[in-house]
Amino acid sequence: MTDVSLPNLSSDGCPGVDAPDHRGRTGLHLAGRDLDRNPGVRIRDVELTSQGWHVLRRTTFDYRRRDGRWETQQRETYDRGNGAVVLPYDTERGRVLLTRQFRYPAYVNGHPDGMLIEAAAGLLDEQDPYTAIRRESAEELGIRLGELVPVLDAYMSPGSVTERLHFFAAPYTPADRTGAGGGVEEEGEDIEVLELPFAEALAMTRDGRITDGKTIMLLQWAALSGPFAPGQDFPGT
Repeated sequence: MTDVSLPNLSSDGCPGVDAPDHRGRTGLHLAGRDLDRNPGVRIRDVELTSQGWHVLRRTTFDYRRRDGRWETQQRETYDRGNGAVVLPYDTERGRVLLTRQFRYPAYVNGHPDGMLIEAAAGLLDEQDPYTAIRRESAEELGIRLGELVPVLDAYMSPGSVTERLHFFAAPYTPADRTGAGGGVEEEGEDIEVLELPFAEALAMTRDGRITDGKTIMLLQWAALSGPFAPGQDFPGT
């Protein structure tokens, strides 16, 4: 196993490797080096190729194919941490709370204006998923959630992004409003809060007005086996 080497190293070391980066992190090149849970994968090297707010790595590993042959592969992984997402619902009024905000990656990849309708979500930032999603709901939606219902965990783009997303649903009422929402301006957030009839939100997943994967998954779950499915018993129903 060889050590990572990056261009433009100063005498003070490589930021993120053996010297603190702008977020005070070191050892970013070590992630995954000690993985041994799969006997058909042997990690050879991990290179730190970019570190901004999140981290891009290139990993070289030996992989044993199904026919027994070993081959060396490389994969780039984008590490942004894990996250949580929630669908607040009000079954009495038949409504859900969603957000709308500008997403440049969608805009540059064909979305008409980059304004995506989504379920409220955010990174865990070293909190547990329950605490993190209550924080995000207060910041983005201006709402105090009722009992959190765990729905599922999923890797949303496992070919390149390490993030595991924790999905929740939670009841709310108009009396649970704590503020205007809108996100944290200092972090560049400018989020519009949308309260929509559930039937309309579900229809939007079919006609292309909602194209965000996590939101589509939560709305489909709510219709098939969640709070808006016939005969289901959930908090607030």
